[in-house]
Order: sequence, then structure tokens, then C-alpha cells
Amino acid sequence: MVEKNNNSWRWDRWQREVIEHEGNVTLRTGRQVGKSTVVAERAVRFALGNVGVVILVIAASQRQAGLLFEKVRGTLELHEGESIFKEPPTLTKILLTNGSKILCLPAGKTGHFIRGYTVDLLIADEAAYIPEVVWNSVIPMIAVSRKTRGFGWLFLLSTPFGKGGFFYNSFSDPDFRQWHVSSEDCPRIPRSLLLKEKKRMSKVAYAQEWKGEFMEDWDQFFPTDLLRRQMTFIEWDKSQRWPGSSFYLGVDVARYGGDENAFVVVELMPSSTGKDRLRAVKCITTERVSTTDTIGRVRELDRVWSFRKIFVDDAGVGGAVTDVLQDKLGKRKVQGLNNASKSIEIQGEEKRRAVLKEDLYSNVLVLLEQHQLELISDLKLLRSMRSITFEYSEKIAGRVRIFGDYSHLAEALVRACWCVKERGLSVYLY
Repeated sequence: MVEKNNNSWRWDRWQREVIEHEGNVTLRTGRQVGKSTVVAERAVRFALGNVGVVILVIAASQRQAGLLFEKVRGTLELHEGESIFKEPPTLTKILLTNGSKILCLPAGKTGHFIRGYTVDLLIADEAAYIPEVVWNSVIPMIAVSRKTRGFGWLFLLSTPFGKGGFFYNSFSDPDFRQWHVSSEDCPRIPRSLLLKEKKRMSKVAYAQEWKGEFMEDWDQFFPTDLLRRQMTFIEWDKSQRWPGSSFYLGVDVARYGGDENAFVVVELMPSSTGKDRLRAVKCITTERVSTTDTIGRVRELDRVWSFRKIFVDDAGVGGAVTDVLQDKLGKRKVQGLNNASKSIEIQGEEKRRAVLKEDLYSNVLVLLEQHQLELISDLKLLRSMRSITFEYSEKIAGRVRIFGDYSHLAEALVRACWCVKERGLSVYLY
């Protein structure tokens, strides 16, 4: 952020350094410190100071990319007025009289639809939230400019989103000049607001959002770098189906007052060695709707995927959903699976087994660590699994309490992945 004083701009010291730097830049900051303002200024100076260059602004969504793009446009008008434009700007393109071009595009989940550009300066807003596979599509865009013009620069700016990934790694990459700016060091943010936020938020959330720290909650159940490593594909279609595979569905039903229902489809790929592999191939969330709507969606998904088993969290509202689905689809296909102890049948002999939340989650953690579970690259799924934390029980030795503030997709996933237990245990739940 800058302040206008006597018709001149005053920049913070780190902002002046960014403006003057030539080369790759990576900024991790707290909120509202002025990172987009200074990057817009740097982009404008680059466009005006070089003839016929191409600048591409990207973000995970069009809305996010558009916010920075509009700031670039406003900065251009502030510098030169509308006479600098070769033609009227659009929401995604600016052409300047010196032949320079500024484009704005969403990266999406894959980056496939922005391939083909040759770019002199690539600006990635909220870079920590851009899926990892996107970088495979966009990095080649700067190669020619770097070789022929000495440009091909990357500007990454973001609040952090856990450890791991391209943005995180840029802070140990000698090809980048790194800046870390905390909101606590910004004179334009009221101390009273930060004190109130510190009381309202967890220590980890405050450190990430306002201090710009790369945080891995010490009690985070699934490490972020492990999740990113196992998010190995973007889309799945029937042509990719593993020979002899079967599909399973995990369902987390929103409680009364809850916000989303979650559905996760996994493909079980059998192996002759007995080391089965799984792929989470589809993640769906719906707003809080009636149980009738949820039941209808499950039945439609079953029509498309022909599930071998459907695991539903049958606690609370989920109990009614489970009962109806068992009536419609059969008890052998639809199984209630909540976090309480269940009576099950193992190879014909009825026994007691504690199917607790820690069993469900530990199963998925082991599968991830042993490279037996691949995940579709989905930001909501990543956010959900990163939200899962644990604490040791003070009442029962060896037990842990697992919880999260955005857990519904994670809850659906751990249920769908319980199918690997079925192959080894012939588990039927009652």
C-alpha cells in the first residue's frame, strides 16, 4: 500500500525494493499490506518501459485474477491516462500504444486452457492456492522470453496456505528474490484490529493470515506436503479405469444447521500382490438440502458409477438417509459407518470391533504414506483434509480426538477408503 502526500507517492521500503528489482519475485505477506498494489505498479513500469512485452496475470479463479488486473488498469490510468491504451481495455485484455499487452486469465484446475502464450512477465496472485499441476502448463510460457529477451520473470504473491508446493518452494529457490511482510509491521493496519483478530482466531490461523507465516499445525493430522504429493491427477474419465476395478462412495450428511453435504467416489484397483491401490476420482459438495435431495443424489451417483458399496455417516440426520437408501438399494450395498463402536461380522463370526474415527482416519493416513492412495487435485478437498487436527485424550490412554472446522469432504473420503478393509476382513456392519 502507498500513501499520497503532496502529489507524490510514498512506498514502504520493501515495496521500493520490489519496484526496483529485475528478476523473479516471490512475496508472502499478511493481509492488506499492499502486495497487489506494488505488484501492479511494477507490472505497469515493466509494460511502459519495454516495447511489445506480454504480461499475463493468473490466479486460481477469474474473480481473483480480475481483482489484480483491475488494479493494473487503474495504475496505468493514474500514470498515463486513457491515451496510453491502443484500444478500449476489456475485462481480460489491455493493449498499449507501445505494443505491450497485459492479459488476465484464470488458471483453473489444470492450466490447459491458458497454454500457448509466450510471456515476458507472469504474475500469479494468491499463488499458494493455484493447483500444483498448473505450473507444468505455465512455466514453459516464460522459456523463450528468458532465452531471447532476458525477461521471462515470475512474480508470485500470496498469503501462505500450509507448507509444500510451488509457492512454498520458491522461498528456498535462489532464482527468486524473496520478501516476507507481516501485517503487524504495516503502519496502515490498526493495532486494535489485530489484537481482536488474535483473540478471535487460532494461533495457526492468525500466523498464516496476518503474519504471513508458512504454518503446519503441529497437530495437523494430514501433512500438507503429503497431501500435495498424492494429489497426482486433475480429471478422471472412464478411459482411465483400471482393469477389474470397483467403485465405492463415501457420504457425509450435513447436520441440522450444517453447511454442506459431501460425496467422494474412490476407485479400488486390485493387485495380485494383495497391496490394493485407491484413487479418489470425484469430490462433490452440495449446500444444506433436504434428505430427499441427498438420497436422490446418491441414487443418481449409483446409477452412473455402479458402486460396490456406499458408506454413509449414519449418525444424526444421516440415519434417516441410510435407512431409505438401504431400503432402495439394499443393505449389502449401503452401510452405515459412523464414529461409534459397531457390531460386525468377520468371515462368518460375529465379533465386536471399534470402528472409531481414529481408525477411519488412520487408515487413510497409512494409505497416503505408503503411496496406495492417489487424490484428485481439488482445492476444497485439500482445504478439508488440512483442517483435520488431533489431540490426545486425557481420559483414555492411547486414544486421540480428531476434529476439523471444514471436515465434510475428509469425512466422506475416509468412509469411502474403508473399502480396503472389506477386502481383507469381509466386513459387514449392522
